[in-house]
Amino acid sequence: MKQTDPLPVYAAQKVTTMAFLQSAPPREPFLHAPASVLWLIGVMVAVHIAISFGQVPDAVLDYLVLVPARLVDGTDLLGQLVPFVGYMFLHGGVMHLTFNCLWLLAFGPIVARRYGTALFLGFFLLSGIVAALLYLAFNWASTVPVIGASGAISGLMGGGLRMIRWPGASFSTRLAPILSRQILVFTGFWLVTNLVFGLMGFDGQTVAWQAHMGGYLFGLFAIGAVDWLRFGRYSAG
Repeated sequence: MKQTDPLPVYAAQKVTTMAFLQSAPPREPFLHAPASVLWLIGVMVAVHIAISFGQVPDAVLDYLVLVPARLVDGTDLLGQLVPFVGYMFLHGGVMHLTFNCLWLLAFGPIVARRYGTALFLGFFLLSGIVAALLYLAFNWASTVPVIGASGAISGLMGGGLRMIRWPGASFSTRLAPILSRQILVFTGFWLVTNLVFGLMGFDGQTVAWQAHMGGYLFGLFAIGAVDWLRFGRYSAG
């Protein structure tokens, strides 16, 4: 996720001698990613292309970006709610879009395979909304537009990390406990990394690190509820 310059800038088997008698092996899925993940990436890419070629009016973009200071004005409720989802599908440039797509391709399949399309997409959107809320808590009066799916993808990462069977881990629950050494170490690393990028910026833009942490922490804690919805009694610490 990035803060952009003021609008309207939106610029990211064994081989044998009889092998010829065997049927061709089934084709592997593209990058082993579920269709829901690829479609989500496709939507983000399509939106960016449309914006880059001037197919989206500035008035529409202005309606989709998240600008914290606008929440002070309560006269347009829809205009205040739409950006909480719309900002996730806007990116500040090819580098920003590419980074988020690769990040989504890394962590999205973990969640999508385990919980299915509906829960995956719902979790993605909720993570992005919570990310925006935490960012707003720190930047309530800011007039700088915020765009990007980084906060939502951070939620997928937080949830996905708890599904990993960490080497040497002793827990036997479905999800890694939040207070397990592996999760605590990675969380500390993620916080420090975001603080550094928050101070230095990325690709010439300011990084909304609070949104990254908001999405990540939401994913870390909320994945237990998603696991319960999908499988029943929650068994992770």
